[in-house]
Amino acid sequence: MSGDRYQIVIVGAGLVGAAAALALGRQGLRVALIERQPPQCPVETWDTRIYAISPASQRFLERLGAWQRLDRDRVQPVFRMDVAGDASGAIRLDAYEAGVSHLAAIVESGRLQDALWQSLQADGSVVLHCPAAITSIESGTPYTRIELDDGVVLEAELVVGADGAASRIREWAGLASTQTPYGQSGVVANFDCERPHRGTAFQWFFEGDILAWLPLGGTRMSMVWSTQSAHADALLALDPAALAATVQAAGHDRLGALRVLTPAAAFPLRLIRVEAIVAPGVALIGDAAHGVHPLAGQGVNLGFGDAEALVETLAQHRRTRLGDLRVLQSYARQRAEPVQRMQALTHGLHHLFSGSRAAWLRNAGMTLVNQVPPLKAALVREAMS
Repeated sequence: MSGDRYQIVIVGAGLVGAAAALALGRQGLRVALIERQPPQCPVETWDTRIYAISPASQRFLERLGAWQRLDRDRVQPVFRMDVAGDASGAIRLDAYEAGVSHLAAIVESGRLQDALWQSLQADGSVVLHCPAAITSIESGTPYTRIELDDGVVLEAELVVGADGAASRIREWAGLASTQTPYGQSGVVANFDCERPHRGTAFQWFFEGDILAWLPLGGTRMSMVWSTQSAHADALLALDPAALAATVQAAGHDRLGALRVLTPAAAFPLRLIRVEAIVAPGVALIGDAAHGVHPLAGQGVNLGFGDAEALVETLAQHRRTRLGDLRVLQSYARQRAEPVQRMQALTHGLHHLFSGSRAAWLRNAGMTLVNQVPPLKAALVREAMS
């Protein structure tokens, strides 16, 4: 039985998958998007899952019309970042010094997801299958056959896996991956602060741990504490007052007294390397294609970079079969260097900051970088790309 034919079927409508679908549909390509569950409508409670969106990713989302749908009061620009070691080491990255308007913009995952979903529905160029689950996938030339649980059959020249770190598409395509657990968890929670943050993000490196405070609207901030899993469990067990006091002390009282706004949650940290992100008729984007330590906050920005690169490649080859491996390898080559660079950076920094023996090195290194303007400028460029 033949099914509805598309040039591209994207599996997974998270932030990266939804953005890729919208961008490809805008190119006039025949696109379908499969997602298990529609996103939940945002509520007034602040989302504990937040992202530091780089200016490059923001421009991409603006071109898609999704950024404009966000509530301005829930988007917080980062104008400055203060990074401190466990001794005298420190780095200050400043948007004004760098000659840019802001370093990043902090947004809530759920609200950005809703904005992309609204854009998809308003645009109408992408066929949405949601809620829907895949029951079978059969590879073939020139079309891959995908059957859904409601009996609908789709045929695709190219299947794009945007289905996350545990990607089923990656597994089905036989694209090998290696996962390196860090033995750590990221503990997240939101707080109201006694003193204003003035658009400053704070990050502290101390033995084994990385603590980040990211500014939210008003006097609020979002915490991400990367720590050993046993300590993460201890943090989760604290009552709100004890958690606030612990986080306040760990952050050297930079924003005064803290009050918990959302309960703490935790997620495991791991590095994911994928040997190849393409195969005949298949391409991976986002967390399906790579995973990095969250210390640089670049995971979702790497994913949006994947989406942009894939859209650019496919638009250039719209008159050829989009599943052709030669076409897809062009996309893979374009993404190899930025992904490898970010994985090497975050993995290396994790090891540098995780041991007591390296204390003198990390603090001296921070001081050196802070005193050399070209190095600071390079860090700003990396964060904004």
